[in-house]
Amino acid sequence: MFRKIEHIGIAVKNLDAANAMFGALSQLGLLKTEEVETEGVRTSFFKLGETKIEFLEATNSESPIAKFIEKHGEGIHHIAFDVEDVEAEKQRLQDAGFEFISTEIKKGADNKLICFLHPRSVNRVLVELCQENL
Repeated sequence: MFRKIEHIGIAVKNLDAANAMFGALSQLGLLKTEEVETEGVRTSFFKLGETKIEFLEATNSESPIAKFIEKHGEGIHHIAFDVEDVEAEKQRLQDAGFEFISTEIKKGADNKLICFLHPRSVNRVLVELCQENL
């Protein structure tokens, strides 16, 4: 079961410029930045209430973010939902007929275990399931 919107991911060409712009726009301070080498991405987070805004910048041309920007340009990339048990939620959704980009659960940014539903099974929206990695 989804517990809350964990974050909204936004693909950007320049993470530093996006951080400066969003900081000025929102008057929120930058929560943190980190690199996820396995995904070829640098990320930053701003927190608003219980929800975060995540900016994602590709670190190489083969990164999913680089490919997304090449195809769609900068903009909203995904919406992430917090779940208690990502493995159980993935199985529940597979059983209900939803398609996943990969059935592998990976370690993502912000100390999360993650997996992504394929956009073609959820009205062309990339959906991420996130569980705190305890």
